[in-house]
Amino acid sequence: MKFFSDNAAAVHPQVMDAIIAANQLDSPYDGDALSQALDDRFSQVFGTRVRALWVATGTAANALALSALCPPHKGVICHKMAHIEQDECGAPGFFMHGAKLILADGEGAKLAPDDIARVLGNIRDDVHQVQPACVSITNASEYGLVYTPRQVSAIGDLCKAKGLKLHMDGARFANAVASTGAHPADITWRAGVDMLSFGCVKNGGMNAEAIIVFEPALARELPYLRKRAGQLQSKGRFLAAQLLAMLEDDLWLANAAAANAGAQAIAQAAGDRLLYPVEANEVFVRLTAAEAASLRTQGFEFYDWGEMTDEGGEARFVTAWDQDAATVAPLAAAIAAL
Repeated sequence: MKFFSDNAAAVHPQVMDAIIAANQLDSPYDGDALSQALDDRFSQVFGTRVRALWVATGTAANALALSALCPPHKGVICHKMAHIEQDECGAPGFFMHGAKLILADGEGAKLAPDDIARVLGNIRDDVHQVQPACVSITNASEYGLVYTPRQVSAIGDLCKAKGLKLHMDGARFANAVASTGAHPADITWRAGVDMLSFGCVKNGGMNAEAIIVFEPALARELPYLRKRAGQLQSKGRFLAAQLLAMLEDDLWLANAAAANAGAQAIAQAAGDRLLYPVEANEVFVRLTAAEAASLRTQGFEFYDWGEMTDEGGEARFVTAWDQDAATVAPLAAAIAAL
């Protein structure tokens, strides 16, 4: 049983069916009927008029969104463990033409207003230092912690007061919404988020993500940036089909709820081995090297999160839409038996 990443999961059958149904003559690029429907459909989800553009990867969604929010001579404040810093091979800086990621710290890979304020306090307002243009937060965070609407609003208020834009990396946005039960609007634009990278691949998609723009003026350059980045696919209807299928009858939330339930089952079995509260679909567990080897011998695959020693280390388990509480029962039993 594989718990490396929700990227490894199968494509949801309804998404696959939508891809097959899209396999017919239509206009190229984003001129097809499915791509043209995205703005309206996502506007219904978020309760306000939005612009929605498909791209092929989460890295592209983050990097292109930030390139529209931050000019090359400025910077983006983010957590030091943020995906845009740790796992995107410099793509944000590349797409932003050299703009800097300004690193902050915070518990559980989350940022609070005080964390951001400390960084701002160390930046002099003069020509010799990179000035921030944007803040980027990840929901759910890289350690599986979720921002509530109140927490996002507090950051949004700070950004507004400081003249900064706010981006949300929502690779696991569905898991965050399913966890909090919040309306998608309350955790994004009503809380001050200007742009969202809306995850689909980790939640049952094949190769489609979306950039959701809540401020119309910010969307003007994105189609050009997407084309220049090689992300304007000639048969974009196949990406749009996946996103529309995911939104149909709230499949995106049902999938996320199933993954979250699987993570909760593992968390209950792990008990005091847990390193962080489990609020989405990632579980970080304290194991020794021998215990990790024992689990792998039983057929469970997962990542060591740092060095695994005889004294102990961290392991990460990630559940997907097709790994609900019943499916993960063998892993939960194996962890409980350690």
